[in-house]
Amino acid sequence: MRYRTRASIALIAVLAMLMTLMAPVASAHPEDGGGHDVLERESSSQALIEHDAEMSDIVSSGPSGKKIKNLDLVGRGDRLVANATTDVWAHDGYAYTGTFNSPCNTPEAGVWVWDVHNKNNPSFVGVIQSEPGDRTNDVRVASMNSGDILVMSNESCGGGDGGFEVWDVDDPENPVKLASVTISESDLNTISPLFFAPGALDNVGVHNLWLFTQGDKDYVAATSEGAFDNFRIYDITDPTSPSLVSGWGAEELVPGLPAGVDDYSDLTLVTDPGGLITGNALNDLFSGFGASANKFLHDVTISADGTRAYLANWDAGLVLLDISDPSDPQVVSVALDPVNGSLDGEVNSHSVWPSEDGTIVVEGEEDFSPFGTEFSITTGPDAGVYEAFELGFTTPINTLPGQEMSGPTKYVGLACNSSDSVPAGSGTDIALVLRGDCRFDEKASNVIAATGYAGMVVFTANPGDAPFPGGGNDRAIPGVMVGNATGLAIAGVASMADLVIGSAGESVSASTEPNAWSGLRIWDYSDPSNPILASLFDTVCSANPVDPSCDPAGTYSVHNVQVESRGNKTFAYVSWYSDGMLVLDVSDPYNPVEIARFFDNSQEFIDSNGGQPHDYWGVYKVENSPYIFASDRNGGLAIFKEKGIGSAKKGGNKKP
Repeated sequence: MRYRTRASIALIAVLAMLMTLMAPVASAHPEDGGGHDVLERESSSQALIEHDAEMSDIVSSGPSGKKIKNLDLVGRGDRLVANATTDVWAHDGYAYTGTFNSPCNTPEAGVWVWDVHNKNNPSFVGVIQSEPGDRTNDVRVASMNSGDILVMSNESCGGGDGGFEVWDVDDPENPVKLASVTISESDLNTISPLFFAPGALDNVGVHNLWLFTQGDKDYVAATSEGAFDNFRIYDITDPTSPSLVSGWGAEELVPGLPAGVDDYSDLTLVTDPGGLITGNALNDLFSGFGASANKFLHDVTISADGTRAYLANWDAGLVLLDISDPSDPQVVSVALDPVNGSLDGEVNSHSVWPSEDGTIVVEGEEDFSPFGTEFSITTGPDAGVYEAFELGFTTPINTLPGQEMSGPTKYVGLACNSSDSVPAGSGTDIALVLRGDCRFDEKASNVIAATGYAGMVVFTANPGDAPFPGGGNDRAIPGVMVGNATGLAIAGVASMADLVIGSAGESVSASTEPNAWSGLRIWDYSDPSNPILASLFDTVCSANPVDPSCDPAGTYSVHNVQVESRGNKTFAYVSWYSDGMLVLDVSDPYNPVEIARFFDNSQEFIDSNGGQPHDYWGVYKVENSPYIFASDRNGGLAIFKEKGIGSAKKGGNKKP
């Protein structure tokens, strides 16, 4: 809750420190004309102010959450399936939550609709189903010129085409489908950055969406998961017939490449004999910072007047576009500070939300690499230290006995369901796995099923492919990814043609050093053409993954954020995975203050949550009201109410 110097950033990244910190309290304000408890936070306790000053160079001095909750969990819409719920939105007495891969091609895949007129007792209405083979990451609902419109993203999870759908939800309990858009139908390319391998070059769909209007025109902005023009604007004034208006992508920021290029054959795209797509534009789009170095768009928020688009563009940074003319987006500025903008040198611009007047912008960085990986080949002629990244879905190496994955290797091929079977290991073997043809978690499952492996090393199939922390559903085996040359050196062969499944390779060792998860960047946009990094905000656990107060199995990356302005105050509402739900006062962007948090790791809560801890993914704040909607990946829908004076001591709202 402070601006950090480079020296303090380096200190935090190296040292394992911090104490269990005290909790702030919030004050209540009389009801507004609408009858809502509106919270005003003119001041916290004097003790908190003094403590904040003392800790200003470290991390958030918000509550540890072990004894004190500053938000009441007042209602739940249970969907007690682990890792099954995605984003959340609410509109006019109804809430909407999306779904992960696990229900793909079942009636559960799509948008779950909840009646939340009674915040204390939400009731399940039904499912607006995804297209076959797709799942829904994002859902948005708004009152448009044509009525109440819902848009939902389609991402391929079982062979679906991907895209988005448009629904009439004037009656949310009887939605009417208006249109289905497949992105590739109007795509300029079909190259996917998510599955960048021979035979898998399809656009996997749409990740995030945003509804906006300009006068009598209605639009939806879509985050396309192709290689170029990730930001798409569609005209849905006639919601039964969406039409593509324009596209923009970070490739237009590449020096020397023409802006607004529509024919990507001009960008020297070629295919080498190994099937690797190369070219100036793609090379730049993979030349970011840290473990996850791409520059693809993740999320977008558009100003209330529909003229400014704030793009969380991963390692390209935070891009502000002028979309006054939706057919011709223009770059206003790029906010990017890889040195001072995080604790670990990552950028990973993931979520963004501006204040009402646009002078304050809160940006979330998502990072699943809280440890730096140290990897060595320990035997043979190529013994030495090599670049590697710990896989983001495997057993954390720092939780292993001796905090090390080590042993002799055995080459097992692709380890896909459709490939040759994985031979059994000796019990101490490390499986050497070739990247490609199937998901990383499928490879891990087949290595586990073969038995006899103490870990896995995935290596890239093409010399030009950089290793990265591949993702997937959790698997109970440690693992890392290395480059192609490193994989061949481990196997002890000169070329891919020399690889033989079942052959023994050199011994390897992998360990980790604590780095950091990720936090918030708060920007001063007083001059939109020249944004200034005002401050960073991290929690104890996001700043230091080995702090004793943090669960080693927890996820402490920040995820989504929403900003609300009330009078001269500006607040950020944040879903922070295992850290819970947070509320920050960012009225002074140079000094953000945590004022509320919900965190409950009690056995009682876990039992009520299907045996799983909370894992907050999405957030939606009801304007000018104390209610906050959240999506719990493990538990479904959660509804919170901000608490007032006395809540920390007495556990309830207290009005003056």
